[in-house]
Amino acid sequence: MKKPLLIVVIVVLLSSFATSRNVKDSNEQQINVVLDQWHKAAAAADFERYFESMTSDAVFIGTDASENWNKNQFMAYAKPFFDKGKAWSFTAVERHVYLDKSGKIAWFDELLNTQMKICRGSGVLVKKGKNWKIQHYVLSMTVPNENSAEVIKIKTASEEKVLAKFIEHR
Repeated sequence: MKKPLLIVVIVVLLSSFATSRNVKDSNEQQINVVLDQWHKAAAAADFERYFESMTSDAVFIGTDASENWNKNQFMAYAKPFFDKGKAWSFTAVERHVYLDKSGKIAWFDELLNTQMKICRGSGVLVKKGKNWKIQHYVLSMTVPNENSAEVIKIKTASEEKVLAKFIEHR
C-alpha cells in the first residue's frame, strides 16, 4: 500500500515541476517576442505598436545623461523620428531573461547591434493580464576597456556641465 502512494507522490511532484518549467519557458518566449517586436516596430517606424508595448507608467533611459523620460516625454522625443519613417534599428544578438517567483515580473539584459555599434539594453517587464509590457528600459553604449581613456576625454567637457547642474539642484 505504501509503494503505490509513494509512486503517486513522485509522479505528482515531477509533473508539477515540469508544469512550472513549461510556464517559465513560455513566459521567457513571450518576453523575447515582445522585445523583438518592440525593436522591429522602431525599425519600421510603427509608433503605435512601439509605444503599445510599454506600460502607461514606463520609463526610458537613453544614452545621454539628460535622457530619463516617462512614457509621454519619450513619445514626444521619439515622434519626429517615427514621423520621418525612420526611428532606430536595434537587433538583439544576446539576451538573458529572469523571472520572479510570481511569474509576473521579469528583468533582462541584452546586447544590441545598432547604428551606434554594440549597445546594451536592460529593463523590467510586467505581466498585465496575459500580456507582457515593458515598464523600464535602459539603453547604454558599450565602451571597450582599452578605449575608456579616449572616451572620457571626449565626454568630459559636456558631462562636467551636466554634473554641475545636478550638484547645484541637490
